[in-house]
Amino acid sequence: MTRTRPTPTPTPTPFDHRMAVYGADDEFVAAAVPFLAEGLGAPDEPPPVAIAAPDKLDLLRDALGGDAKGAVLVPHTEWYTGSAANAVAQGAGYLAAHAGPGGRIHLLMEPVWNGRAGRSVRESAEWIRYEALANLLFAPMATTALCAYDTRTAGKAVVEAARRAHPDTGVYEDPVRLTAELDSAPLPLPPAGAELFRQPHPDAVRASTAVRGLAPADAELFTEAVIAAAAALGPVIHARLWGEAPACVCELRTARRVGDPLAGFVPPPAPELEPDQGLWFARQVCAYVDVRDDDEGSTVRLQYG
Repeated sequence: MTRTRPTPTPTPTPFDHRMAVYGADDEFVAAAVPFLAEGLGAPDEPPPVAIAAPDKLDLLRDALGGDAKGAVLVPHTEWYTGSAANAVAQGAGYLAAHAGPGGRIHLLMEPVWNGRAGRSVRESAEWIRYEALANLLFAPMATTALCAYDTRTAGKAVVEAARRAHPDTGVYEDPVRLTAELDSAPLPLPPAGAELFRQPHPDAVRASTAVRGLAPADAELFTEAVIAAAAALGPVIHARLWGEAPACVCELRTARRVGDPLAGFVPPPAPELEPDQGLWFARQVCAYVDVRDDDEGSTVRLQYG
């Protein structure tokens, strides 16, 4: 007899995280217009925001007519400019600057699936991580978000994975469990020629990345990210560095387990970072930051490009 795993019931929070799946322009309009109208009619809320592909924004202007002046329409290439962690920063910054009391605002959000967000299986997995962790990061906010997934660009596998990160789909997974699943695959071993450092000293990291082809400004930024991450992790047992520009990689090994799937994703309360917020800086700078805990500590791998 096959046992069916019960679908977890999402814990109610002020954050209303929805998902719309469509495969045609008229289906997009049918989902988006009522959502934006809901925002336009909500009391104590600023204008709703639609972040989508430029052609989709044109569809919304036509469908909304005069109401389009009441909505904020943003090309998604202006919003999604980097990693999933950058998207967290963008969202948190916008809510802080523009949301109503308690974070009240309606956001329609379409990732750039034919750009960075969909260029590889790994990048897509990072986006699913962002979608899952959004349920925790924005839980205290009374924000209503509709994530728009176009099957013509996102693809079936991505859509099915994203359903597990949205509480309104019926297949929602606990965010911690879903992110642990994303991290269940072991990291590839460092190459045989990786440089070994007892400590990630700034001069050594800067010199090594420069030799590997990073421009001076990029070498400096990556070095700052490595040193900030090392400070946040505590005593580093050793560091390894390898790769060629732009994909330079530094791996930090520490005796302390990170333990928190939100590490480096929680927006800092002030512009000046505290030492324990170094992973936030690293996630903003690097294309990827992989964290793997084990019984003896953690391995944190930072890839610049």
